[in-house]
Order: sequence, then C-alpha cells, then structure tokens
Amino acid sequence: MIETFAVVLGIAMVAGGIVVIRHRYWPPAPDEEPREDVAEYIAMMVGVLYALVLGLSMVSVWETRSSVKEHVQAEASAAHQIRLLAAGFPAAQAEKTRTAVDTYVHHVVTAEWPEMEDGQPSGRTGWGLLDEVRAATQLPDNATPTQSATLQEALAQLSTLDDARRGREADASNPLSPMLWFGLIVGGVLTVAFMFMFGVTRSFTHVAMVMGLTALITFTVLLVYQLNQPFNGIFAVNDTPFSRYFPGV
Repeated sequence: MIETFAVVLGIAMVAGGIVVIRHRYWPPAPDEEPREDVAEYIAMMVGVLYALVLGLSMVSVWETRSSVKEHVQAEASAAHQIRLLAAGFPAAQAEKTRTAVDTYVHHVVTAEWPEMEDGQPSGRTGWGLLDEVRAATQLPDNATPTQSATLQEALAQLSTLDDARRGREADASNPLSPMLWFGLIVGGVLTVAFMFMFGVTRSFTHVAMVMGLTALITFTVLLVYQLNQPFNGIFAVNDTPFSRYFPGV
C-alpha cells in the first residue's frame, strides 16, 4: 500500500515539475493566440473516451475477482460437503473418501495457491487428486438404498467441485486484455498531456491541476493493476474458505 502511494506521489511530482519547467522556459507570449476553446473541446473528447476505457477495464477486473471469490467458496464448500457425506458410506469407503478429500485440499492450499500467487498454472496434480476423490466414493454392489442416495448427493457435490475448480483455473489465466492496457496507458498520458494546452498564467494553479489529475489517473491505473491479480496483491483472494472448512489441513 505504501509503495502504491509512493508511485502515485512520485509520478504526480514529475508531472508538476514538467509544468514548472514549461512556465519557466516556455511561458506563453503576451500576444499568443488563445487556444482554450480548441483545447477544451479536444480535452473533453479525450477525457470521455478515456473514461470509457477506464470504466470497461475496472468492470472487467472486478468481475474476474468476484468470479474468483465465488469459485473458491464453491470449491471449498463442495469439498467440505463431500467429507461430511462420507459418514453415510461403509466404513472403508468413508475413511478412504475423507483421506482423499483432505489430501486434495492440502494440495490446493500448500502447492497450488503459491503457484497462483506467482502467476503460474496449477498443473495436473490437483486433477489427479480429484480423480482419487471420485474413485474413493465408489460403493460396493451390496450398498444399502440409504448409502446409494448418499452417493448421489456426493456425486452432485463432486460435479460442483469440478466446475468450481475449472472456473478458478480459468479466472487465474484470464488477465486484462493487452488492448485495454494500451488504452489505459496511452489514454492516461494523452489526458495529462492535454492539460499543457491550456494557457494558465498562474504556474501554481497549473501545477496543482496537473498534479491532481496525474495522481488520480495513476492511482486508478494501479488499482486496475492490483485487481487484475486475483491471487496476489492487496486485493488478493486468499485460501480462507478452505482454512475455515478444513482447519487442520
């Protein structure tokens, strides 16, 4: 968080310094033709277009983060439900199912989460462990009707767990489009650059305007950058749902 504010302040000070240099070495001439009408129109159009790009980017990364939270919660809840439903299985299958679920959750928390924080793919190990959970729920031919009904519920939770895992992996590999990043960076630079088109005679006022706008744009772009990393940074989705359902894993 401190680094973010340091970057915002640093870039704003650089922009303010450029304004001071401009007023010192290239001040507007007394007989210079006013350009406010044209500059205001162009700056307004650039600002509107940049606001559209910014809004689209913010909505995109926020929806991805919300999707990550939902998938993580659903995955942890489904794993927990399967472990509870194992109590309705025969003793051998029940123990095998609980062990398979605990092993899967332990792998997700200790192995896959650090990989996702580093932006790396999760690999196939987790899917193999999920197959072991599915195999562990298979009942013998002499299973009672109650046990068979429990198995159907467990299979439904397995389907939910499978879908949630696929969604989590898809969200982790779905960053913001490079085209939107291009629009954010170039649009921000153009928006600030057009502030130099106004013939503000008071240098302090001009410096304050440029620094304020630059700080706001920089902060917003950094916010998009942080939200674009759903498993890392100050807005990261952590493994709390798994830890809550499986405190000893």
